[in-house]
Amino acid sequence: MKKLWRCGVCGYLHAGDEAPDACPKCGAPKEKFTGLTDEEAEKVHMSERTNDIHMEIVGLAERISALAQEGLEIDLDPPCVALFKAAIKEARVIKQRSKAEMEGHMKKGKW
Repeated sequence: MKKLWRCGVCGYLHAGDEAPDACPKCGAPKEKFTGLTDEEAEKVHMSERTNDIHMEIVGLAERISALAQEGLEIDLDPPCVALFKAAIKEARVIKQRSKAEMEGHMKKGKW
């Protein structure tokens, strides 16, 4: 496993034997990078897939909202409209849960 380095300016993570000469995100110099401990790096590596899953869930929730909005615009009958309204609300809850979990991951350095 390669060592992980975090930019002290923007939080960008770099994998490599040493920190990059400049941050690919913000351009900060090499001196602004600090190496993660093995424990910190392990958390990042272990959470990589779950973070991707949460991002996918957010995208799917947005897709559900868009489809339900399309259904509202068709306005076929009251039961359909009620279902589409409920789907929009439920998709927002799902989206917000995943976003909150990702925020928690970031605060714990698992990003």
